[in-house]
Amino acid sequence: MGVFVSQFGAIPAWHRQGMLTTRSILLAAAAAAGFTAGNAEALTPLSADLSVDPSVIDGPSEMATLAPKAFERTPDEAFEPTARVTNRRAHLQCVPFARRESGVEIYGNANTWWEQAAGRYERGGAPVEGAVLVLRGYRDDTRGHVAVVQQIVSPRLIIVDHSNWLNHGEITRDVPIRDVSEAGDWSVVQVWNVPARQWGSRKYKVRGFILDQLEPGASAAVPLQTQAQAETSEVDQPIG
Repeated sequence: MGVFVSQFGAIPAWHRQGMLTTRSILLAAAAAAGFTAGNAEALTPLSADLSVDPSVIDGPSEMATLAPKAFERTPDEAFEPTARVTNRRAHLQCVPFARRESGVEIYGNANTWWEQAAGRYERGGAPVEGAVLVLRGYRDDTRGHVAVVQQIVSPRLIIVDHSNWLNHGEITRDVPIRDVSEAGDWSVVQVWNVPARQWGSRKYKVRGFILDQLEPGASAAVPLQTQAQAETSEVDQPIG
């Protein structure tokens, strides 16, 4: 076998003829670094070429052979909820739960959160993961409810965690809520009925979403006296 001497050292003739393998490249690199042929041989793994799985590089990947339809988003109707009550004895109102889970430091009844957030926390009309969803009461605005957005499934379907929705102080997680507004603007929603494992029949108006992001120049700090006074009034009334 012939040998060709280049600026990188001695290179076998078969190497110059395009018979490159992982092992031959490592041998050439070792030779270029000044190792003797024996040392270069000892430093080169025998299984270098066997470490490459031919199934990975031979032919197109499985994803490359899929039709475009395979990448389409699953319809919301096909979503399978995993909503469940995780703590039936929490005895927790929706407000302290939402405050703890989201980091939004607002105190007082749920129906006051939207106004309290003004000028302190960023507010929006579209869901954001980690934001607090603020609902109006079903029959009047003197009632309200807050829940924490955990996941955005689609432009019109989200997953939330909340407390006391069933009015027993329980904690419920992975609850689907869907936008049923005509404009698709999250102004009206339906909430998944966990005990019945179906969509609830009522439609609730939405105040908006409070993000755990302070407005420029705002402070999240709340005086301890104000906190204590607010916590004593944090008693939920059935939102329905």
